[in-house]
Amino acid sequence: MRDGFRIFDTHTHIGVARHSGRTFTADEMLSKMERHGVDRSMLIPFPVVEDYRATHDLLASAVRAYPGRFDAAVCLNPFVPEAEFRDEVRRCAEELGFRAIKLQPQYQALNPVSARSDFFYETALRHRLPVIVHTGAGAPFALPSLYILPARRFPDLPIVLGHAGGGLYSLETIVAATVCPNIFIELSSVMPHHIAEIMAHVPASRLMAGSDLPVSVETEIGKILTMEMADSDRREILWDTPAALFGG
Repeated sequence: MRDGFRIFDTHTHIGVARHSGRTFTADEMLSKMERHGVDRSMLIPFPVVEDYRATHDLLASAVRAYPGRFDAAVCLNPFVPEAEFRDEVRRCAEELGFRAIKLQPQYQALNPVSARSDFFYETALRHRLPVIVHTGAGAPFALPSLYILPARRFPDLPIVLGHAGGGLYSLETIVAATVCPNIFIELSSVMPHHIAEIMAHVPASRLMAGSDLPVSVETEIGKILTMEMADSDRREILWDTPAALFGG
């Protein structure tokens, strides 16, 4: 808790990233959380890892080691054989207790407009896993507007637009969330003026905070704590919205 607000950081990564060389542990993440008043974090695998099953097991061990501090999301290449994809999502949801599934189209070029991608959303819906999708860098498949069609095809599936379009496409997140009530927006990587514009159109009950990387926790959480907004909105963004969506 910080300044009287509980904080749920809905977008963090631990493990080893093959594409960037970054390495973060659960203990390092917890240290950052303690320093900056974060109560709970959603752990997400990096999009390119050596062994996705081992990475999921790593996240599951962190959730078990620190009850109530971490949740975890599934993330694996959607182009592995479909039966393998479905089985791993089932394992993570039913055996490991994961709470979400991540799509990173910057490295996992699944076309969200094509019916070919339906298996991804069907699998998420079957296991009641909200989808967190990276938006911004990685266009065209990372364009927020493209997720309007799957959101309409699967109206009972919550879809979180991670990074709010990365600033460049933040207006697209407004359009997508306005026309699809099952679309949520995660606000990391955008400037406060982008957030203010989003909040003029999208209620705080569909907005949430995230840091993406441990080095950014202070900046990303700090901007929500210090921006001009009603405390009720701040409370929803920092805790109530993600807690309701991911459970807890």
